[in-house]
Amino acid sequence: MSTVDAPGARFRAALAEERPLQIPGAINAYAALLAARAGFRSLYLSGAGVANHSYGIPDNGTTELNDVLIDVRRITGRVNLPLLVDIDTGWDDPAAAVRAMAEAGAAAVHLEDQVPAKLCGHLPGKQIVPVHEMAGRVKAAVAGKPSPDFVVMARTDAAANEGVDAAIARAKAYVAAGADMIFPEALHTLADYAKFTAAVAVPVLANLTEFGQTPFFTVAELRAAGVALVLYPLSASRAAAAASLEVYAALRREGTQQNVVEKMQTRAALYDVLGYRPPETPSRPR
Repeated sequence: MSTVDAPGARFRAALAEERPLQIPGAINAYAALLAARAGFRSLYLSGAGVANHSYGIPDNGTTELNDVLIDVRRITGRVNLPLLVDIDTGWDDPAAAVRAMAEAGAAAVHLEDQVPAKLCGHLPGKQIVPVHEMAGRVKAAVAGKPSPDFVVMARTDAAANEGVDAAIARAKAYVAAGADMIFPEALHTLADYAKFTAAVAVPVLANLTEFGQTPFFTVAELRAAGVALVLYPLSASRAAAAASLEVYAALRREGTQQNVVEKMQTRAALYDVLGYRPPETPSRPR
């Protein structure tokens, strides 16, 4: 694979072409195909998505590196869009995690400054490690990069506990440790983002997860605030889960799918997304 074709280079190229770069979450390879069909230039695999949808458990730091790699390989093996992956706190060895992610085809990772028994970034009660400990995680992750193009993004959850100014100070320390981009979690206002982007000399990501602390800012609003990347980590999977529950309930209640079949993707549409042309039924001999 040439440097130009490397996933990290493609991620950086997408960012250069689209500001802010919209990054939708894809919990599996089929979701990734749908996101590509919609015209997105990059994808995201959420740690919560792996925990919730692949293992049916909360996002509380239980999943391990190999659990995430399974879904990374499935997505990158089917879709050529560059993939940003949530690697939580880097597990026991951030350098090894980065090497494994790169080998699995990921373009970028983000790791965070919570304690290993982490919580969703939009929940109360988060605990943050000291700055020097997170800086060490970042340095280790950067040491695992297979090439300069691979992206190591540092996430800070400090705004909720220590305030925006302290989160900015942490972000600067993480950039000094080698972080290519910064992910400030759970900011509340466009002014907060503008303050962050003015202070930090690398691209800044806004996480627009639903039912969290950050309002549904538009791409135009975030662009004006200097934000470089916009993340929608579980939007499609939440919608799919709600629709699935509705269908299950109808089947159980009514004993037939007749009243919900119009909400389903057709077989023809499925095959179209998959790029599959089924064999024609042979004609009967006369």
